[in-house]
Amino acid sequence: MMAIKQIAATARNSFRNKSRHVFLVGLLMLPFVVFPGKPLRISKAELHDKIAAAWIGQMIGNIYGLPHENKYVNAPGAENWPYGYTKNLDKLQKYNGAFSDDDTDVEYMYLQQMMKFGPEPTYGQLRDAWMYHIRDRVWLANRGALGLMHYGYTPPFTGRSDLNPHWYQIDPQLINEIWAYTAPGMVNYAAAKSEWAARITSDDWGTEPTIHYGAMYAAAFFEKDIRKLIDTGLKALPQNGRYAATVREMIQLHDRFPSDWKAAWQEMARMYYIEEPDMTRTIWNANLNGACAILAMLYGNGDFQKTLDLSCAMGFDADNQAATVAGLLGVVNGMKGLPENLYLPVTGWTEPFNNTYINITRYDLKDARISDMINHTVETALQLVMLKGGAVKGNPGSEVVFINPDAVFNVPLEFCIGPLPEMETGKTVDFAFYTPANKGYNWKLVSGNVPEGTVFNNGRLTGVPSKSGKYVLMLQLDNGKERLTHNFELLVRTKNIAPEADTIYANVRQLNKAVLDSCWVTFGKSLYAGDVSVINDGKKYGRESVFYSLASKSKMPKVDYYGYGWNDSRQVSMVCLSTGGMEEFGGWFTSLNVQYLNEAGRWVSVENTTVQPSLPASDIVFIQPHYAEYVISFNPVSTKGIRIIGDAAVQGHWNKYTKNVSGFTSITELSVYP
Repeated sequence: MMAIKQIAATARNSFRNKSRHVFLVGLLMLPFVVFPGKPLRISKAELHDKIAAAWIGQMIGNIYGLPHENKYVNAPGAENWPYGYTKNLDKLQKYNGAFSDDDTDVEYMYLQQMMKFGPEPTYGQLRDAWMYHIRDRVWLANRGALGLMHYGYTPPFTGRSDLNPHWYQIDPQLINEIWAYTAPGMVNYAAAKSEWAARITSDDWGTEPTIHYGAMYAAAFFEKDIRKLIDTGLKALPQNGRYAATVREMIQLHDRFPSDWKAAWQEMARMYYIEEPDMTRTIWNANLNGACAILAMLYGNGDFQKTLDLSCAMGFDADNQAATVAGLLGVVNGMKGLPENLYLPVTGWTEPFNNTYINITRYDLKDARISDMINHTVETALQLVMLKGGAVKGNPGSEVVFINPDAVFNVPLEFCIGPLPEMETGKTVDFAFYTPANKGYNWKLVSGNVPEGTVFNNGRLTGVPSKSGKYVLMLQLDNGKERLTHNFELLVRTKNIAPEADTIYANVRQLNKAVLDSCWVTFGKSLYAGDVSVINDGKKYGRESVFYSLASKSKMPKVDYYGYGWNDSRQVSMVCLSTGGMEEFGGWFTSLNVQYLNEAGRWVSVENTTVQPSLPASDIVFIQPHYAEYVISFNPVSTKGIRIIGDAAVQGHWNKYTKNVSGFTSITELSVYP
């Protein structure tokens, strides 16, 4: 085996790509911009080394941590360190290199988008990449976001708390580090961009650990002290936010138990797992796992191996914080700070992970040379440095990078597509087409008419609609330099007559809680309503808002229906189904029809049915949207009863109990309109 210094030097030389000189010549020809503050300086060689160590560190942490994922919940892992690769050494040998997992593959996908579109891709461009490359092996908030993308939404709606019920889970803090280590020294920029990206899948305090990591990663190019890095990240957080309080609490626990990490773990687990409110109490909670990482960093005190083992021993979703913290320490110390035995675990390898990254998780992402991944990341970082007022000076081989520490992230100009206003005649509407991501831009109505009784003013629709129907608008968005247009089709409905029903029709009227308790469910139990009567109470979100038609343990094909009856005839031409949360083993309709009671009292199908948007194109769980509305229109009927009816999804699942559960559907509301 070569000495650590030798292998690190060999790795750095291997990772340099001489073809980049053409790019650098272009940089050297650009004028140096003087910033308001003092520029930061780093050699290109050191920048390259730290970015290399970020990638290699994440791969180490991910693969090292996988055997510990979700393993330690009731107690921390044993202190029989170092843990080593254990179960994954055979996979490293099988692939003759590193292999992808969700701690590195989405970032690799994001790198491809930055190479294609530049260092500041749009939400729309990233959404397209998600929908093309991510087709399985995705869970929780990531899966919720993917389903909403297929439904037609773009970020940040795909992470919004009322649409993605997993908004508070760990997902964003493990897939977004690349936005920060392509922004070296630009702490505020990296924090803001990391939050922007986190909102693809998450919301509120669920994004805050990602902000913290973003600031720390950017600062780590120029700061080695772990406590100072944590404090730098803390300053970037909303000071009254939940995670800022959590970080401060973890610092206090470390001060209180300076040599007893297990005592600190017990307090942390009590506060953020045992006593966590039911609706957000999971082992994948973003705040909980972020707290685990802070403790691992504090007790590890900059020692890579100790911090890595502590990240695993802290438990819960351990591999994720192991990967993120290991990547952060890679930036801090460069390749020389990574233990040789961790990136050369297989006899015969002479480059980190044999300079090989095998994609086993994402559709049509090519296997890669790790050196190419690193070189492309360095190129992207230099592009961003230049874009934000920096410069590169010096001759090839001895370049110095000058960085603007005051760089600001400006949100790309684009329309963000999400739920349109639910408008009824006679009811006040106050709806914003903008989100915090594009609120500051100029909005204009360029064609079409708003609903009668309403007005449009700079992105906001207000008033009281007086006439039902569809209204097509073309809106324009501009930032003074660029201009975009997009068509929106608004629907004004008549009065919802579902609350006036005398009868609720359903084949399953009560949730079988015994079946629910034995299933692999991913939401807090207080979300589930026990009775079907909630489908016309006007409540779509929150506690006891979702009805699951779980009835039995018999895994049989099942038809579900929901509807209403009135004592007197009603004219009906439209029903709207609002679904609830979807589980890995079911919750959605695979077919959907509308029936009405004819004069003979028999259920017959309505005519000329349209469903907007269409049901998902396949029964694959990964594209099923949470909290979606399907508007079903048909020829008007005069009837005393209306219902939707269709096949409930029947899915296999790895959980031995869930495997035998009958199909079921998830519903929050069924509204009916004349």
